[in-house]
Amino acid sequence: MSKVSVVLPSRGEQFLAPTVADALTKAAGDVEVIAVLDGYWPDPPLPQDKRLIQVHHGAAQGMRAAINAGVAVARGDFIMKLDAHCMVAEGYDEVLKADCEDNWVVVPRRYALDPEDWSKRRGQTPIDYQYLSYPDNQGDRGGPGLHGRTWHEKNHCPKLKKRTIDDLMSAQGSGWLMKRDYFHWLELEDVENYGTFGSEFQEIGFKCWLSGGRIVRNKLTWYAHLHKGHKYGRGWPLGKDDADKAVAKANTWLHDQGGWAKRTLPFESMIRRFWPVPGWPEDASTWAVAPKEER
Repeated sequence: MSKVSVVLPSRGEQFLAPTVADALTKAAGDVEVIAVLDGYWPDPPLPQDKRLIQVHHGAAQGMRAAINAGVAVARGDFIMKLDAHCMVAEGYDEVLKADCEDNWVVVPRRYALDPEDWSKRRGQTPIDYQYLSYPDNQGDRGGPGLHGRTWHEKNHCPKLKKRTIDDLMSAQGSGWLMKRDYFHWLELEDVENYGTFGSEFQEIGFKCWLSGGRIVRNKLTWYAHLHKGHKYGRGWPLGKDDADKAVAKANTWLHDQGGWAKRTLPFESMIRRFWPVPGWPEDASTWAVAPKEER
């Protein structure tokens, strides 16, 4: 039986213990949970379980480095990254594995979490579809860029609600699964070029789609994610410099190369696959914008 390694990057996380417990108790198959403690020790302590591995960084290194540290010790055939403030469905691991090809990234259906009652999801409407914004909004965090947006039209489409497996243009980076070999092939969690935190799923999405892979939403299972906001605080700070760096790197995918040698498809192929995309002009000549130094 193939193992799933659930990697939980964590920094100052008050909900890590229930997330670990949920990932362990609701698994139907062979799993290990790898909690990466980035510069802190959790309180309350984590549950005792032989399937739990703890990796501790004496000094915080950032989310991408924490994910990479977890993957480095993972023994599973599959890697599942999960934010450390999430609840999962019963049997999530087996359902996700069942529909995951060698070059797929599989994302479970996402709900909102009620952290005051870990047994409840907040609201009944899942977010199944997201798109990438056209990079022309000066007010976006990090500047104009390819930011993830909720695709309201698709989320409320009766026809799409019937599809159990469907293609995703983008997703939130809080939960996903892929084969471990594919994670390494995609050369993911690139700290040098993207920084410590931002544009996580932009990196995953562009590398996957533009090298011939596929990203899908599996609606047969789900997870509930806490949007922490001001009430619960952010674990990793996302300063302006880090945000700017991540957005700037994500924007390089607008050009034919994008700085990644394994890319085989032009950027416009991704837009055409999901066309029409909200906010994107019909004139395809505007989709790939030349960098400033080339204008």
